[in-house]
Amino acid sequence: MQLTTAHLIATPCDDEEDNMAMLCCHSDKGEMFMLTRYPDENEVELTWDYEPSTLDGLKVTLSATRLLVEIAAADADALKGDDHLDITHHTAASDLAEVEQTLQNILKGTGTYVRA
Repeated sequence: MQLTTAHLIATPCDDEEDNMAMLCCHSDKGEMFMLTRYPDENEVELTWDYEPSTLDGLKVTLSATRLLVEIAAADADALKGDDHLDITHHTAASDLAEVEQTLQNILKGTGTYVRA
């Protein structure tokens, strides 16, 4: 599955939301993708097109223009039958450090983060 977005929106630790880490984006077609995790939980919530699923063991790879989210085949229903979501983004280079910190907070102990 593929998605194109203008930019990734990242919050490494939202004080107003019990320190939740959140990464989200909207496609040019109106689709919404979001990853969230509270620091005291062992699972990640993935929301695709406004439908949430709880996952563990996902892998996320970040580069300057691409975010690849890979999930277990058994969890493919979270992405409407696909086991990955390939996001092309145009996030400013100055914002990528915050995106990276957010992904590290979300995946720590629950998944794999790769910087490409």
